[in-house]
Amino acid sequence: MDERHRIVNIFLDDKTLGRRNPEIEHDRAVAIFDLLEANYFAPVNGELGPFILHLSINENRLGLLVCDEADNKMFNFDLSLSSFRSVIKDYFLICESYYSAIKVASSSKIQAIDMARRGLHNDGSQILVERLKKFIEVDFDTGRQLFTLLCVLHSR
Repeated sequence: MDERHRIVNIFLDDKTLGRRNPEIEHDRAVAIFDLLEANYFAPVNGELGPFILHLSINENRLGLLVCDEADNKMFNFDLSLSSFRSVIKDYFLICESYYSAIKVASSSKIQAIDMARRGLHNDGSQILVERLKKFIEVDFDTGRQLFTLLCVLHSR
């Protein structure tokens, strides 16, 4: 893996996070672990890493602060969350159904809900990859983990 196109640490804004339920906290921990294990992150301006990424939400915008390995600011940008509103809302609804189902439902029902959940997650991930393309090239797996973290920041 090329360290020059890699996120080596990621931070979520504490002010944005607030209180999270155990399921959201688990999703956050897994997404960060998976992201740091393998990712592709290449700024279109040619900057080379490794990178530290800070994520926040402020006034319906996702803020991304990209820093070098010593956590010195390199550049930042933000994305409007309006194009994510519908998919995030639907994703949260299906996640609630999934978390409820795993307690009492049959395995076939859980599997069906999980497939729908994954489909919505893929949709949101693809939107994020496309929206980031103006600033940063990421692979789909990196986009998936970043979408999970966007949802974590967006949860209330």
